[in-house]
Amino acid sequence: MQRLYRNCYEMDRKCYEAYGLSEDLLMEHAAEGMARLIRERFEAGARVFIVAGPGNNGADGIALARLLQGRFEVGIFLPMGARSAMAKLQLERARRVGVRECEEMEEAECLVDAIFGAGLSRPLSEEIAALVETMNAMEGFKLACDIPTGLDEGGRPLPTAFRADATVTMGALKEALYLDAAKEYVGEIRCVDLGIDRLLYEEESRSYLLEADDFDPPLRSDRLAAHKGSFGHAALFCGEKEGAGIIAATAAARFGAGLTTLVVHEKVWAPPFLMRATTVPPKATAIAIGMGLGEYFEEELLQKEVVDSSLPIVLDADAFSKPELLQVLHQEHRKIVITPHPAEFVRLWRILSKEELSVEAVQADRFDLARRFSALFPHVVLLLKGANPIIAHLGELFVNPLGSPVLAKGGSGDVLSGLIVALLAQGYEALDAAIQGSLALALAARKWEGADYGMLSTDLIKMLVHLD
Repeated sequence: MQRLYRNCYEMDRKCYEAYGLSEDLLMEHAAEGMARLIRERFEAGARVFIVAGPGNNGADGIALARLLQGRFEVGIFLPMGARSAMAKLQLERARRVGVRECEEMEEAECLVDAIFGAGLSRPLSEEIAALVETMNAMEGFKLACDIPTGLDEGGRPLPTAFRADATVTMGALKEALYLDAAKEYVGEIRCVDLGIDRLLYEEESRSYLLEADDFDPPLRSDRLAAHKGSFGHAALFCGEKEGAGIIAATAAARFGAGLTTLVVHEKVWAPPFLMRATTVPPKATAIAIGMGLGEYFEEELLQKEVVDSSLPIVLDADAFSKPELLQVLHQEHRKIVITPHPAEFVRLWRILSKEELSVEAVQADRFDLARRFSALFPHVVLLLKGANPIIAHLGELFVNPLGSPVLAKGGSGDVLSGLIVALLAQGYEALDAAIQGSLALALAARKWEGADYGMLSTDLIKMLVHLD
């Protein structure tokens, strides 16, 4: 798990004031971090072409050109010249070692974007937007310096952005790199130190990036005298679209719940390892509701079995259209996990706050909206689905960047609900259940070896047995 930050300005200032490091020294380390990646990927003599902006992001790129000169065939293009003091200084140094300055774009095996870095606050000019599109259309490996040109401080394209195969970011990881909208632009993300170890550079943060190593699967080997009741009893409401409930319950059973029951009020077909009941079983240890729910259950039953219950709960899908079920969110001493996708969050937010949002607005401000929700309901664990799901609890954010397009298919969210309720049933805290369920879903998708378009939710459930 790594820390995430909105920006690094204060940490850079600490380097100058507390550690006596110069801007020049930090820039040298930034450039060396990019040079290291290029040396790893390319043989000596490869063509590297760097497009540098007029400010300090451009200065990083110019310093990179100097570091690569001699080993590689380097060209540099400065469409707006060098304006900042550091850009001018780095350009003078590059000229002294013989870096070739170009008057137009050239093809290369490696194309480096060092036009604008973090902090962009206005749309790109027509000229620079056209230049970025030209760069995107070129062949070769594409590397972005700090953040792809065209992404603003929140990670939104303005209106277009450089599509990098890799981004070398400086000092610490930035939230902007992990907004859903940024995922198509950043590629592989590498963070490089700026003259001191990250432990000294970084400050406290309430945002974190999840990693594969954070996954900790449910274990049974330390409970040799256990029986099925030792691992909880998950009850999942199976509604109008019964397939959603069955998928979720199957995932719960696969992920360690000792017993799994579908709550129904008429007979449905289900795998033989799933039990069926018309009410929540008295020994249930967690419940999940919303997946394909529709208008299947009467309000009186929902009040009795869900709202008046104290069992840990997962709310998903259709639950976010039902004000009666959302009463649960006010129960401060209950373990609660909610898993809306952006459109469901719009409906949820409208009921809770009376504020109208669009899906586009949610996607543009995912981090801030997750924080706002957590401020209103700090005890509730929000898992806002997306390309990079955000988990919010008690004002802290956890971002899962491990998902893939394999998951962009109906049923994936039902699997997620099943994973989380299975962990709640086994006694996990709500935050841990959400984090581990989210990681399990993403890692299971990565185990799929078939075509991206070909995976079914049932295949995803089968992949769970290969996680370790």
